[in-house]
Amino acid sequence: MPEAVLRETRDWIEQVVVGLDLCPFAGLPLREERVRLQVSEARTPEQLASDLAAELARLDREPRSAIETTLLVHPHVLRDFEAFNQFLDVADLLLDKLTFAGEIQIVGFHPDYCFAGALTDDPANATNRSPYPMLHLLREESVAAASQLHADPEGISWRNAVKLRLRARQRA
Repeated sequence: MPEAVLRETRDWIEQVVVGLDLCPFAGLPLREERVRLQVSEARTPEQLASDLAAELARLDREPRSAIETTLLVHPHVLRDFEAFNQFLDVADLLLDKLTFAGEIQIVGFHPDYCFAGALTDDPANATNRSPYPMLHLLREESVAAASQLHADPEGISWRNAVKLRLRARQRA
């Protein structure tokens, strides 16, 4: 199963994240094989927290030239979006506890992702919808460097929402 999860995740990154240009910074590290895809076999939030701690340490230990970013995919735990969303608070506490706050940030992706205040069927939610629940570990220095290269980094979310809503209308 981990191979199938990895294949589906990579296909999603290539076709959706890079293919639709939802993240203008993802293509280069993906082509250079600096995106680490790790499947967690965790069955409980506690096991996932342990796997997350290990991945945070690995990302901190490895240079950007080897691993730019990590996607920790966890297909067996936190399938419910509300439970997943609550776990993001645990993940942030873990960042603080392990002293990675300010160095690494965590972004959540989930098959049922819904932005606060959004309708569940809003196509803009697809910016954070993925084939499996996953935690994206980003180096703060990578985010800062990428933001300097983009003309309007603050506008990416808005642009993605418009793009996905237009795409949904065209398909209807």
